[in-house]
Amino acid sequence: MSPHRLIALAACAAAFATLPLAACAASAAELLGPGVISTGLQETSAAFSLDGETVYFLRSDFSEKDDTIVFSQRQEGHWSTPQVAAFSGRWHDSEPTFSPDGQRLYFVSNRPLQPGGAPLVTEMAGHRFSGTNLWYVERQANGHWGTPVHVDGALNDGAQIYNPSVAANGDIYFSAHRPDSGKAYQIYVARRTAHGHGLPERVDLGDLAHSRMDPAIDPQQRFLLFAGDEGDALGRADIYIAFRQPDGSWGKPEHLGGDVNSQALENAPALGRRFGELYVSSNRQPEVRFPKARDDARSLQQRLSGPLNGSRNLWRVDISEVLRTHGIAP
Repeated sequence: MSPHRLIALAACAAAFATLPLAACAASAAELLGPGVISTGLQETSAAFSLDGETVYFLRSDFSEKDDTIVFSQRQEGHWSTPQVAAFSGRWHDSEPTFSPDGQRLYFVSNRPLQPGGAPLVTEMAGHRFSGTNLWYVERQANGHWGTPVHVDGALNDGAQIYNPSVAANGDIYFSAHRPDSGKAYQIYVARRTAHGHGLPERVDLGDLAHSRMDPAIDPQQRFLLFAGDEGDALGRADIYIAFRQPDGSWGKPEHLGGDVNSQALENAPALGRRFGELYVSSNRQPEVRFPKARDDARSLQQRLSGPLNGSRNLWRVDISEVLRTHGIAP
């Protein structure tokens, strides 16, 4: 994204309390709910209800050791102050995603498998950290969420499952480090069967030297988005897209252009409810040029604690033309 557009968004975010949501819309990349959803904390992994009026997402500290799933509702064109989801707030919960029918909300968590048990812990390259298993909550007749349900099966082996994404037929895509991942993370699919989910299969996207994370699958499995660096990323990680080929294989991942990617970190792509609507997490921020306009204590506090302070925020972009170019229709 160009510096002048980011500077304009920075001014917009600073004035969020007095401006309507539409005033903060950029022509290409739009900051989601500046000051309300996108703040000076870390926000990633947007998951929208079927009507698009409720969004669940992850809010965390900068070190991402304290992850919680929260939600916000659109009311008269504005997003409400986020509230902690009924099933979250006690454990390291993250990366919510809806099933395509909107009846289930999947997420990953370090919560114990049995009540009273110890939280999950895993290890990689000598480092111990919070483990993750896949869970879901189901929509009840009264509209509330039910009790979290653990997803049984080999996809939870190793307690390193991240960013689930669910296809219309129930296949679950996710990223993980498994015995056949090489040194990096790779994307896997656990196919829905009559008896649950089958053994995870690694999605063949090329050289295993490249780390691939955060899949977002088209409900019809015509294309797959993910975060990584295929050798041409602008920053530490960018968003790529791969298209299903006639023989069922995946084509070579393509780097997404326009304002999808920047020289910052982009990850956690998530499809919105409109055709071509894509949400990404990014820590992009305006360039600071010196000498800058002199700050006073108030302006400094406001700017450094605002959405564009280097924290990850949620951004909306439109990739409908990319999809149409590859023969994908609504």
